[in-house]
Amino acid sequence: MHTLVVNGSPVEVDAPGLRSLADVLRGDLGLTAAKIACGRGECGACTVLVDGLPRTACTTPAALVRGEVWTSEGLAQESADLRARFADTGAFQCGFCTPGQVVHATALLRGGLADLDPDERRACVRRAMSGNICRCTGYQAIVESVCGVAEDRVAEDRVAADRAAR
Repeated sequence: MHTLVVNGSPVEVDAPGLRSLADVLRGDLGLTAAKIACGRGECGACTVLVDGLPRTACTTPAALVRGEVWTSEGLAQESADLRARFADTGAFQCGFCTPGQVVHATALLRGGLADLDPDERRACVRRAMSGNICRCTGYQAIVESVCGVAEDRVAEDRVAADRAAR
């Protein structure tokens, strides 16, 4: 048995050998947002956060995970504005890749994306999200959604700072 901390809660899982984190999350814990698509870590559909960093769960042996794991389900509240923006802009169509896209974008937003100027922000999102494949959208709406949320969060922070200064 192996203890994982998933979405803030410790869980005991059976993780012999190279059993993937994706298999444990989906099969044992019922957390099915991380999709197993390529099984080789090439498409990003299974992206989760391990210690805040995006990882492909299909290629990560569960027994080797020591950090805290966050899935799309666990990030639902934090990513609500991002998911709403994806819906509003048509950043997803079939939805298969969306959980991995949202998880990866959440890590970017946590990592100071909002501090970049708009051109650098777009380039950063394109570069960082290139490992999350979407066969439906053409990526522009995904990039614009992530950048738009970053801009919204900067504006919200400014408003809060102005209120605090008064």
